[in-house]
Amino acid sequence: MTDTDVTVGNNFDVIVIGGGPGGCSAATYLRQANRRVLVLEKEIFPRFHIGESLLPYNRTIFDEMGVTEALKAAAFPRKLGAQFHIGNGSMTTRFLFREGRFTRVPEAIQVERATFDHILLKHARSLGADVREGWTVVRFSSDKSSVTVEARDPQGTVHSFKAAFLIDASGRGNVTGNQEGLREVDPHLKKIAVFGHFTGVKLDDGEHAGDTVITRLGNKWFWLIPISAEKTSVGLVIDKEEFQSSGLKPAGTFQHWLDRTPPMQARMQNAKLAGEIQTASDFSYRNRRLVGQRLLRVGDAAGFMDPIFSAGVYLAMWSGKHAAEAVLASLAAQDNGSRRFARYERRLRRGMRFYWHMVEGFYTTPFMEIFMNPRNNLSLPSAVNAVLAGELEGGWALRWRVWVFFGLIKLQAKFPIAPKISFAPIGSRKRKLNLGTTT
Repeated sequence: MTDTDVTVGNNFDVIVIGGGPGGCSAATYLRQANRRVLVLEKEIFPRFHIGESLLPYNRTIFDEMGVTEALKAAAFPRKLGAQFHIGNGSMTTRFLFREGRFTRVPEAIQVERATFDHILLKHARSLGADVREGWTVVRFSSDKSSVTVEARDPQGTVHSFKAAFLIDASGRGNVTGNQEGLREVDPHLKKIAVFGHFTGVKLDDGEHAGDTVITRLGNKWFWLIPISAEKTSVGLVIDKEEFQSSGLKPAGTFQHWLDRTPPMQARMQNAKLAGEIQTASDFSYRNRRLVGQRLLRVGDAAGFMDPIFSAGVYLAMWSGKHAAEAVLASLAAQDNGSRRFARYERRLRRGMRFYWHMVEGFYTTPFMEIFMNPRNNLSLPSAVNAVLAGELEGGWALRWRVWVFFGLIKLQAKFPIAPKISFAPIGSRKRKLNLGTTT
């Protein structure tokens, strides 16, 4: 058979595109309700992925999915908070999740995504989801009664599947959004991530050893995320245009800015690269619509944002859960789910909105001046802490404080109420890592 042949497969209640955290979350909740689920994943697991820092509220979803014990057995590092540094070493602040007045879950984990994602996929399969790895979705269509998905198997043959509903969890592949021309790229957040896994990175002692460490330069930033007892993920997020115009290879770009960032130099003094320096497009985008006829988009297939605040995996799994709930209610009611899907879209947009505002603000100086100088007036730091932990259902007591926080940032831009921040170098010492000649 050729790659244009089409065979007719079985009917399912739900087809899920993508076997990452969002797809596995949706598939698991659906299988717990005994629905017939097909998961089409284009890659073969385990596979490499970045986005290794999770939020505390992932724990609630892990418990509901029944994967908490398997994740504990993997011995991932505990994450009790996050640190933010100015790149010249002039200022630092730390958020501890347990200190947030509104935060109900006090800690998270850091994960190596190849291992973490594989645990979730195996769990969905163990519950009875029909998981097919190495299958690439070619196109989809829908009508009033069903959806049809065409997918190419690992041998190149195209098969057609029908279901009552479709959940797109294809990540930045954005399968259905791209087919419908819905992607809108944020013109101010066209970034490139340059990253690698390292051994020998200097971490803090005690409970802060598992912290996510963010170091902000003038218009770029470093991440540092411990992902196992030996390995630490370290990356640089930089404007695509600046990266391309520099003429440097990825390893050279990474080294260039490491040499100019004292807080990172201190941690990377004895670091050794495990593998190679890699790059990934880090363009932030949103789809104009998050739902369609018998279709819901979850996680990065709804919208992808710069990963400063580590919200990606949580938003994927949180939206996967609520997408599954909307589908289950629609299957029970034997209707097309349009009203529930509209409510789902509003809920997801609200959940994403705070993180979008935080990401956009992060690249402005007034935001950093307020963010790096938390003052416990009106419990504002506690409110920000809670939402950064994944508290998206906190109600009015949380929302009005978040609005005040963003209001103070606008005020700071006109009438400074917090100390000014400078990103100018205070002095630097140069040191070389052996990064090889990776391109």
